[in-house]
Amino acid sequence: MLPIGAGSRTMAGPDPTSGRSRTVIPGIVPMTRSATISADAAGLRIAVLVSRYHTEITDALEKGARSAFEAAGGDPGMLEVFDSPGAFELAGLASVALETGRFDAVVCLGCVIRGETSHDAWINGAVAHELAASSSRHGRPAAFGVITCNDIDQARARAGGDRGDKGVESMDAAIAAVRTAARIRAGADA
Repeated sequence: MLPIGAGSRTMAGPDPTSGRSRTVIPGIVPMTRSATISADAAGLRIAVLVSRYHTEITDALEKGARSAFEAAGGDPGMLEVFDSPGAFELAGLASVALETGRFDAVVCLGCVIRGETSHDAWINGAVAHELAASSSRHGRPAAFGVITCNDIDQARARAGGDRGDKGVESMDAAIAAVRTAARIRAGADA
């Protein structure tokens, strides 16, 4: 068996959404969304935690999250934004926000860029793990809106650029998860 990235690669033509050429690696399937869950933020109070590292990126993510909340019918006064010193601190702050009971969900936004050491893997893994644990512990969603990438250009592409907007995606996911959880609690089909 070949390691990931080894072996033959074939060109698959332009990507239908971006128009950029695509390289296909056998055994690697690109992520696609198979269904859209509608997001209805009316009446929801959501905390947004924003890492202050790579502010060019995190400011764009915050802008995307705010626009997604309002586009989903959320009242801007029900969205509270808090600064986090860095991405690592997002997990602890999310737990505090959920623990208060004031918020229906928390959206955590950050950017961790790979460097010369393995710090990125440690930070990303710890934050993702603790957000999942906090969400389970408190029974409310904690969305992982941390861009994990190799360089600043990849981050820009995912913060409102040609690869989407992780701020928008994370807010939509948080809103949809709140609504699905409410349906489950009410006994409706999820």
